[in-house]
Amino acid sequence: MVRSIIVQLVFAGALLSGVLAGDVALPAPDGTFQPADERSISLGQLLFYDPILSGNKSISCATCHHPDFGTSDGVSLAIGDGGIGLGPKRIIDPDNIPEIRVARNAPALFNLGATQFTSLFHDGRLEVDNARPSGIRSPLEDEMVIGFNSVLSAQAMFPVLSSDEMAGHYSENEISTAVRLGQLTIEGGAWDLIANRGAAIPQYRKLFDAVIGAQNQIRFTDISNAIADFIAFEWRADNSPFDQYLRGEKTLSQEEISGMELFYGKANCVACHAGQFQTDHDFHAIAMVQIGPGKAERFETHNMDLGRMRVTGNEADAYKFRTPSLRNIELSAPYGHAGAYATLEGVVRHHLDPVASLMNYDRTNISLPDFPGAQDFNILDDPAELAAIAAANELMPMELRDDEVDALLAFLASLTDPISTTQSRLGVPQTVPSGLSVDRKDQL
Repeated sequence: MVRSIIVQLVFAGALLSGVLAGDVALPAPDGTFQPADERSISLGQLLFYDPILSGNKSISCATCHHPDFGTSDGVSLAIGDGGIGLGPKRIIDPDNIPEIRVARNAPALFNLGATQFTSLFHDGRLEVDNARPSGIRSPLEDEMVIGFNSVLSAQAMFPVLSSDEMAGHYSENEISTAVRLGQLTIEGGAWDLIANRGAAIPQYRKLFDAVIGAQNQIRFTDISNAIADFIAFEWRADNSPFDQYLRGEKTLSQEEISGMELFYGKANCVACHAGQFQTDHDFHAIAMVQIGPGKAERFETHNMDLGRMRVTGNEADAYKFRTPSLRNIELSAPYGHAGAYATLEGVVRHHLDPVASLMNYDRTNISLPDFPGAQDFNILDDPAELAAIAAANELMPMELRDDEVDALLAFLASLTDPISTTQSRLGVPQTVPSGLSVDRKDQL
């Protein structure tokens, strides 16, 4: 007990000076979030849970980013369009069989409304760029329009245009047909078709009137701006025990303190997981295990995911992926860009010796919905591909005792905001204006 009190006092002193032992700065306790209109937030909630935005009206944003699964979906790689159900219980719809799994693990949505988040997706393909008229750099450069209020808003354009996620497969509905023809932002294109669906529903038109004015046509950017406002409000998570500790409002347990000391010291997690949200917002190659179809063009036949290199074209960026924020990390398993690790301990131990972990990967770590014919382990069965991933690794091996790993896990648990362990602030609506079914875990 006496030792615990001494440890608390020592770290309280470190807090006052802003550093831990070794001159490692602790993060500030409060983030910066842009204010949003309550009416836009409430509208965004309904749109987020409404399947009306998907090509076949069968899947919503919430299907793969549900609060009951830490704003992800609880599986390594999802079944998007062509699935039935939610989370690990989602199965293939026999009447609408999808072509492939979604290529990457559904990332969590916590704190994406904070101004520090200027790039999104595992490869950072969407980034703030004030040199561009739209203020955003995107792989859909020719399709970028002015009107997105933030990079968080702009990210909404990707899932609704993806056949495997929300649009549906070629020519099976008017939106997927427009996407196939490359008709995205033109008059009558995919975005107009999606916006017109909302405008045709009287309740949505009334709600948009209060946000954009009754005289204005509903545009896709208006939809995405409302969804972004909702995400930023609903999943703000910066009041964890660690935040309260940084503010001097709360003490941490001895094990959590030990884990914090390891995180910012011996284990050097802070080298990449820096700042208030434990991310440097940069891209690193850590020999992360690749499973599933990979993020490849449809004409490509391999399953390799080159990560950041697909964005920059720079070979030095091969197999690099964005450093994830660790806020609420214990809620959003599985982990890794392909969801290769089902447990937080598993992915922590991967960091201790990434190459050995890659080469000796236990395939029972994954959580994959049944998908007949899927070739999920092509990369793991290819020695040359494994060697390429290993060669790009940036992390040197390190040794931690089991009790030190346990302490790190305790500290990571202290990054969980209690509000996120429920259904956050507004929660899941009972109904949506389209009248379509709302994904709810209690209906499984």
